[in-house]
Amino acid sequence: MPSLIDTELLDTAVALLRKAGELTLEHFRKPDLAIDRKGDGTPVTVADRAAERLLREELEARFPDDGILGEEEAEKIGTSGRRWIIDPIDGTKAFTHGVPLYTNLLALEDEHGIALGVINVPALAETVYAARGLGCFCNGVPASVNDHPTIDGAYLTSSGLSPWADDELLRAKQAGFNLRTWGDGYGYVLVATGRVEAMYDPKAELYDVAPMPVILAEAGGRFTSIKGDVDPGQGSGLATNGRIHDQTLAILRGE
Repeated sequence: MPSLIDTELLDTAVALLRKAGELTLEHFRKPDLAIDRKGDGTPVTVADRAAERLLREELEARFPDDGILGEEEAEKIGTSGRRWIIDPIDGTKAFTHGVPLYTNLLALEDEHGIALGVINVPALAETVYAARGLGCFCNGVPASVNDHPTIDGAYLTSSGLSPWADDELLRAKQAGFNLRTWGDGYGYVLVATGRVEAMYDPKAELYDVAPMPVILAEAGGRFTSIKGDVDPGQGSGLATNGRIHDQTLAILRGE
């Protein structure tokens, strides 16, 4: 039986991620923000690197035996059986374009999977977080998915349409979804708080979606890869209110 997470641990994770978010706001919309390119061509800024460094230092001081995996630095291997997963800025493209929907992500993984997850939206002062057995919350208020039962009238958001396969996008459009973008972590916030029905990332790294399984589960929804696997390290992510999950998977997969 998976162990429950201590409330104090969740509160600590939320506080640390909000602190990292405040750091990123110091660089947000600054005209002199320098944008570098990583080996894969994706953008990275001083804010990404500084936020991850802050989180690593804080986590290492509090939980020295835990492992840490982040987007911008090498993985630290731990001895406790737990691993923190960091995306200091999820939506760096949004960040560098002055769009206030970028997020900071933090998750804790143990032997049973993702045990704790936090999504912080610093420019909107909104934080969604959950832990195994503790429920899902948005700024201290219980959060849950909506109960929209069908694809008809459902909203599906995404981080961008460029990564979609053409036939995948056409099937979603023809099925009747209302399609929106500028998703990133914020798209998962929208699903977990009941404001939209679905969020899809056809391509995603582990750190892009690590908090999502526990957040969606505790909010009453579902998170899987496009293959239907709850493991966030499978290269894609689909979050829904649960009621339309299987049908959405079938549409996207062309079944």
